[in-house]
Amino acid sequence: MVKLFIGGLPTAITEMEIVQMVGPYATVSTIKIVRDKISKKSKGYAFLEVSDSYGAEAAIEALDGTSIGDRMLTLNIVTEEQASRKAGPTTPKSGSRAAEPKKKRPRRNP
Repeated sequence: MVKLFIGGLPTAITEMEIVQMVGPYATVSTIKIVRDKISKKSKGYAFLEVSDSYGAEAAIEALDGTSIGDRMLTLNIVTEEQASRKAGPTTPKSGSRAAEPKKKRPRRNP
């Protein structure tokens, strides 16, 4: 399996439309459109798993840089390093408020 990133998607595109777009070049196994947690609206990019690297390369060559409406598609193969970086634990950046311990306020006596 090869994981593909597709960016520059219209926010109204469906999973089926993406599969129909990539289908002539590669066999799509899974698809995940990334959506906003609250509104559930597409963020304009998706991840696909395709059956082989030959199909992934063919899809990239055919679709990367093409336009859908006023947006330009970007297709890339997601490497193992990129996938593990996203899935791994995150550490707060230095200087961020998340890195500071929470300060306790003194209790009031009634």
